[in-house]
Amino acid sequence: MSLPLPLLMTPRGTGICWYTAARNDFESSVSGLRPSLFKTTTPPLADTNFRSVCANTATTACFAHIRATSGSTVVTTNNHPFVFGRHSFMHNGSVSSFTSIRRSICDELDLDTYANVLGTTDSEHVAALYITYLTSGRGKAAWEEEYSARDMATALTKAVGFVIAAQTKILGAARAPNSLNLAATDGKRLVTFRFRNHSTEQPPSLYYSTTAGVSLNRKYEGGVNEASNGLKASEHGAHVIVASEPTTYSEDEWNLIGKNECVMVETSGAVVVEVIKYE
Repeated sequence: MSLPLPLLMTPRGTGICWYTAARNDFESSVSGLRPSLFKTTTPPLADTNFRSVCANTATTACFAHIRATSGSTVVTTNNHPFVFGRHSFMHNGSVSSFTSIRRSICDELDLDTYANVLGTTDSEHVAALYITYLTSGRGKAAWEEEYSARDMATALTKAVGFVIAAQTKILGAARAPNSLNLAATDGKRLVTFRFRNHSTEQPPSLYYSTTAGVSLNRKYEGGVNEASNGLKASEHGAHVIVASEPTTYSEDEWNLIGKNECVMVETSGAVVVEVIKYE
């Protein structure tokens, strides 16, 4: 399971999170894959640190996010992805009237999760709701546990439901729809939502592919790097890529995730697509 690193420029911020087992060699209390973070407010193609990390890092699971914002401050703490233990989260879209429901969200969080919210974005608060529900509010120790993709999807659904319920309670008929393209991983499993609670309007686009990695991975013949190792497509192995837009030239390599649909990827690599059921 892997996701592509972006090669776009933005004045708002960039963040990448890749999973590695490097800490296992240094800390006896740590096991399995753990997220490593790089965040910057510098446009990525102008950031030599970002370019070096991308050129010299290999991973089986990666989140990458380019941030656009019209409200909250442009600082690294507000960049996605957001990490809780071994779990990472990112969001494309917006929670409408976030400032009106922010206190309600904070009151729903367990104390460890609340203390781990370091920024001011609607996205990080939704991430905190998600991890609270995923762990049943058991705090920091539970962030190190693994959960099934189904459990992850259930927690995301509950977080979306809480946001809508809080807006309904506080704003009533003045409530506006939300765009909640959400993604969560523990380095082994992936769950992503494409969601907007409006009868006709569409959420931002979201696609997935199980074949585009052959074109994107520079290790393989036909990859983006001309100096590839010449390995054949059949040697590539199973993978899943989720992206806001297709990142290869072949339309056939990509599947558009439908409105209010959830994509779940378990450790086997099997992809399950379901309709998101919410109140």
